[in-house]
Amino acid sequence: MPHRYYNPVAIRFGAGTLEDLPQVLRGRRAVVVTFPEAAALGLEARLRSILGDLLVAVEDRIEPNPDVSYLAAMYERFWRAHSQADAVVAVGGGSAIDTAKALMVGTASGRFDELVGLLARGTPFVPARVKPLIAVPTTAGTGSEVTPWATIWDRAAGKKHSLHQVGVDDGGLDALSHALESVWNVNANPISDTFAIAAAREVLATLPALLGRLDDRDLRARMALAALKAGLAFSNTKTALAHSISYEMTLRFGLPHGIACSFTLPMVLERAAGADPGRDAVLGAIFDGDLAGAPRKLREFLARVGVKTEFADYGVTDEDSHRMVANALEGVRGKNFIGAGVAR
Repeated sequence: MPHRYYNPVAIRFGAGTLEDLPQVLRGRRAVVVTFPEAAALGLEARLRSILGDLLVAVEDRIEPNPDVSYLAAMYERFWRAHSQADAVVAVGGGSAIDTAKALMVGTASGRFDELVGLLARGTPFVPARVKPLIAVPTTAGTGSEVTPWATIWDRAAGKKHSLHQVGVDDGGLDALSHALESVWNVNANPISDTFAIAAAREVLATLPALLGRLDDRDLRARMALAALKAGLAFSNTKTALAHSISYEMTLRFGLPHGIACSFTLPMVLERAAGADPGRDAVLGAIFDGDLAGAPRKLREFLARVGVKTEFADYGVTDEDSHRMVANALEGVRGKNFIGAGVAR
């Protein structure tokens, strides 16, 4: 059957790549969006030295899982003060990159509530203004640097908005989830499978060792590349059931995203196995041909990296967990899951 794969992001990878920023900008002036600790870590000073006159400003007042409660003021200040900036440079993890993706999309009015209204409709839209994005990930996890997706939270309303911009050029657990979610997915294709298999196998082999040797540059590079490959996989398939469940776990129970989207992976794998022979073959390639033993191996892996894998471990009752899974299967991402229509 025919398949499609599209990812128009130019990638530069390897030690010292940060020094290439002026070359990538090609004379364009940029606003840097980064995390609050960047100054204390010396990263902000390094960026200022590298960018020189190309740097317009630094926005570092971001928070984990960007929420409308603070994005509104930042967004409107950004478009008032920096409307003449040519580009946005995001330096950080998924929250920094998601914040930058929200800032780069300009509304006609310059107001954030207009953007939220467009997102709430849930249909594609063409922004009135948009600035190009250069993403520099500092975590090996989200893969957001190579996807068009960004998540904007509205905790007060109990909602999550997904921003999708085609022009948009905790972490190891998130990378594993992205890889597996792109496999048990109705949108999977041979190209996304290639990236997903490589990413998942690398995370499973590397993450436990890295947690014991955080200063090992070779292991860090391997994890960064695994996260990148996972991003290339789900940039085309989107995520599925584990992520659909994770949104409520973050909103209601405050679970960090990497754990929220990974603790259910063994359970979701059990639901996925047997739903589709082709998907079984790809999952088997990740787990050395032992698909029957894969959920157990996955639970053992998560235990080694300190993640508990039962809803009860996070204060969720059996009744709540069954309702949560049922609701997640009806969600936009849940419907991507190959086992969505399989009775359990």
